[in-house]
Amino acid sequence: MVADREGGARRTPGRAVTYAVCGAVLLGGCASMPDSGDLRNVESTPRQDTGVRVFAVPPAEGASPSEIMQGFLEALTSDDPHYDTARKYLTAQAARAWQPERSATVLADGPGIMAETPPAGREPNTGRMYALAGDRVATVDDQQAYAPAHGDYRARVHLIQDPKSGQWRIDALPDGVVMGKSDFQRNYTSVDKYYFANHTRAGTTGDPVAVADPVFMRSKVDPMTQLVSSLLRGPTTWLGPVVRSSFPTGTALKDGTTGLTPDDENSLTVPLNAKAAHVGPARCTEMATQLLFTLRNLAPTLESVDLRGPGGDQLCDLTESRADSVAWHASAQSPDYLYYLDGKHRLTRLPASGTGTGGTPVPGAFGEGTKQLGAVAVSRDERTAAGVSADGRSLYVTPLAASVPLEPPVLTSQGPGADTRLSRPGWDARGDLWVADLNPARPQLYVVPQGTGKPVAVTLPELPGPIRDVRVAADGARVALVVAVKGDKQSLLIGRIEGGDSVSAESDAQSGNGDTPAEPPAVVDPRPAAPDMEQVTALSWAGDSRLVVVGREQGGVHQMRYVQVDGSALEGPAPAALSRVKAIAAAEDDRVPLVAYSEDGIVRLPSGAQWQKVDKDGTAPVYPG
Repeated sequence: MVADREGGARRTPGRAVTYAVCGAVLLGGCASMPDSGDLRNVESTPRQDTGVRVFAVPPAEGASPSEIMQGFLEALTSDDPHYDTARKYLTAQAARAWQPERSATVLADGPGIMAETPPAGREPNTGRMYALAGDRVATVDDQQAYAPAHGDYRARVHLIQDPKSGQWRIDALPDGVVMGKSDFQRNYTSVDKYYFANHTRAGTTGDPVAVADPVFMRSKVDPMTQLVSSLLRGPTTWLGPVVRSSFPTGTALKDGTTGLTPDDENSLTVPLNAKAAHVGPARCTEMATQLLFTLRNLAPTLESVDLRGPGGDQLCDLTESRADSVAWHASAQSPDYLYYLDGKHRLTRLPASGTGTGGTPVPGAFGEGTKQLGAVAVSRDERTAAGVSADGRSLYVTPLAASVPLEPPVLTSQGPGADTRLSRPGWDARGDLWVADLNPARPQLYVVPQGTGKPVAVTLPELPGPIRDVRVAADGARVALVVAVKGDKQSLLIGRIEGGDSVSAESDAQSGNGDTPAEPPAVVDPRPAAPDMEQVTALSWAGDSRLVVVGREQGGVHQMRYVQVDGSALEGPAPAALSRVKAIAAAEDDRVPLVAYSEDGIVRLPSGAQWQKVDKDGTAPVYPG
C-alpha cells in the first residue's frame, strides 16, 4: 500500500505537511473543530487503476502518534474486507465498538488534519487529539444509499499511550469512514439492485415491473457476495415505500457464504437460509429474476442462477432469457422507432436502429397534419400517441392507426401563454399518461389512466418553485421534475410516486368495475439528481436509474451529461458536445442512439460516432415513453 500511495500528497509551498495521509479518514459528527493548532490540507489520492488491489500495513513497534494516525488513515483506504488491519491501530475496546460500515462521507478533496493543543493554562494529558476537516460532497448510509450533501465536515480522533507497552493507539473515534472524491471513486462502485413496483404492471403483459435501486459498494471486496446480501436485505429507505421484494423477510445467504462467482458455464449458485426454503415455484422464479437483473451489473455474461436451500436442495433455477419474460424492465425494451415533429408539425417516425435520414408521417390523425402539435409522446407499446397542441393549450390522445378521427382533448390548460400551459406528456409501462399544467394560477401534475380516462390530479409536495418539465420513469414509481428556483435557475428533482393503485381504481370506477378511489397518487420526498447544475434545460430517462440532462453548472457553459437518480456522478465520458440543444431524447436501452433537437434540427449520436443530421426541419424528438 505504501508503494501505491507514494507521491499522493504534495507539500504546500511555505508549509510543512505534518502527515502524508491519502484517502479515507474517519466519519465526522463528533465535536466541532478546535480553534487552535495548525491546519494542513491533505489531497486525495489520484485515481488509480480499478483492477489494482491495495493492502494495509499494520502499526510498527514504537510508532509515534503521528505515525499511528497516518497508518490508520491509510489502512482505511485498503481493500481489507473487514478493516481488520485498521482495527490494529485502535485500543481493544475501540476496535470492538467501531463500526466502519455504518456510513461514509465523501469530501471534495482529501481531509485537512490539525493537531489540537490544550488551551492555555490547562495541563496536557497523556493523550493526543487530532481534528479533521473538509467540504462535504455526499454521504453513503448503512444501506449503501448515496445522497448529495453540502457544508463543512468536522471530526476529532483521540489517541492514548498504553502505560505498560508504551504503544500509542486510537481510543476515541466516531463510526464510519470519510474520503476524498477520487478515493471514493477508486474504492466504490455504483450498482443497481432490482425490486418490483407496488402499483405498476406492464400494460401489454401484466408482468411485474422491475425498479432499479442504486447503491454503492466497495468495488474490490467480494462485490458479488456484497451485492446479493444487499439485495436480500431489501430496498433502500427512500425507494422502499413503492417497491416490493419477492424474497421472504429475513432471507439471507447461508451462513459462511463468501466468494460468490459464476462457474465456467456462466451460472451462479446462491445458497440461502431457511427463510426461503418453502417458497412456491412462481415466487422463487421472481426471486431468481431479481437476482439475475441485479447481478448483470457485475457479470454481464451471467446466463443463469440456481437458488439453493440451506441443505443444498434446489429451490429453482432461471435462465437469462426466461427472466426477461417473468418481469418487465425498461432497459430490456428496444424501441422500433424514433419519433419527432416534421416541418409541417406532423408526427413522423423512422427506424430507431437505422441510419437513414428523413422520416415518414405516422398513420392516423397526428400524421395527417390537421392538428398543429408542439410536443408529443408515444406509448411504450407504440400503438398510441399523445400530443400537446402548438399553443400548449390542449392534450390529445389518438391511436397510431389509419382512418381514426381525432377525439376531443382529454385535458386543457388556461395558462396565459404557450410556456405556461401543458408540459410534454409521458407514458409509463402500465399505459398511464402523465402531464403537468404549468398555469401559474393553478399548477398541477396529472395522470390520465390508460391515456383516455378522466385526468387525476397528483398530490405534490412543497417544491422550491413551479414545475417547468416532467418526465415519468417507465416503472411508474419515480418521476423527474425540473423546478424553477431563484432567478433563471432550474433544478432537477427525483420524487417517488406513491398510491398508484388509485389510478387503476379510478379507471375501474369509470367503467363500473370498481369503487371510487380513496386517495390520489402523490409525489413524495423529492431529492436532487444534478446538485451541481444550476440550470437544467432538457432531460430524458436514459436507463433504469440514469438520465441524460442538458444544463449549466455554476459559472460554466451549457453541457450534456448523464446523471444517476441518487445524485451521484456517473463514470465514463459524457456525450459529444452539441451547441444550442433545445430537447434531448434517449431510450432506456443504451444501444439505441441518443437524439437531440438543436440548431441543426434533429440530430443523432450513434455509438462511437459523431452527431449526424436526421431532419433539418424536425423538432421535439422522442422515443416511446
